Amino acid sequence: MDFLRLIRYQNLLMLALMQVVFRYGFLQWYNIPLALKDWQFALLVLATVSIAAAGYLINNIHDRDTDLENKPHRVVVGESISEATAYNYYFALNGIGVAAGAYLSFVIDKWSFAMIFISIVMVLYMYATSLKQNLLIGNFIVALLLSVSVLIIGIFDMYPVVTPDNRAAMGLVYGVVIDYAIFAFIINFLREIVKDLEDVNGDYNQGMKTLPIVLGVARTSILVFWLSLLPIGILGYYVYTYFFSFDLFLIAGYALALVVAPLVYFTVKMFSAKTQKDFHHLSVVLKLVLLFGILSVAVLTYNLKCHA
Repeated sequence: MDFLRLIRYQNLLMLALMQVVFRYGFLQWYNIPLALKDWQFALLVLATVSIAAAGYLINNIHDRDTDLENKPHRVVVGESISEATAYNYYFALNGIGVAAGAYLSFVIDKWSFAMIFISIVMVLYMYATSLKQNLLIGNFIVALLLSVSVLIIGIFDMYPVVTPDNRAAMGLVYGVVIDYAIFAFIINFLREIVKDLEDVNGDYNQGMKTLPIVLGVARTSILVFWLSLLPIGILGYYVYTYFFSFDLFLIAGYALALVVAPLVYFTVKMFSAKTQKDFHHLSVVLKLVLLFGILSVAVLTYNLKCHA
């Protein structure tokens, strides 16, 4: 159980769910041509999850002092698992992820794509050791990597089967994938800032330069409040333009009730949030928004099929 806590297994399950839902709840369900067999796609999920787990590991190793202040009950490295053992797990997980990614690159005859996995490993290491201490850079990197885990499905499962005849149709489908990747980026970027608000005391004592430390908690909270209006506006436009206009009432109702409404709740609560408990609660709200946003692609596919 300590090892599972160390690699943030709940986040990894969400990451795997996101990829599975996109593949089987959207691409395959809508009969999109796919390059990978089921077991090969499972390898893609394994590669992504393994590298993400390694990223959490190295981050926890380097974050031990900060976590002792912010979340002492969550500290595992140096307590139940030694630092040497944690590093062994880190190298093993990265080895599994890169090897699986390299094999899949060979399968689709694109060896250069193996560099995607190697680059992610390097960026996650740099994030854990130095980049997260810089203003907004760490937040941007974490949010971007989650988006990449969505886009990578299109890169390995769709791109190899694109032909001149299906290029236009595949482009429309990949456009949907990009839309969801952008959504994941925005929500996770907001969540990373909220987590910085939650951990401001420990981060300050460790000499980090997060947004709440530079601007102060009150100003950062107000900034997040205004930034949270962006996804609400985008989703509202999306629901009206693409769902209501085409009589897709099921996905429209789902999006309004389980994605937009929680975001509105987040925005309202953000205006008055002050304590670590408040920010932790709002971080959980954004995680749920991300989860329901991911699941909406299956609802969208079902609604399109019923409407056809």
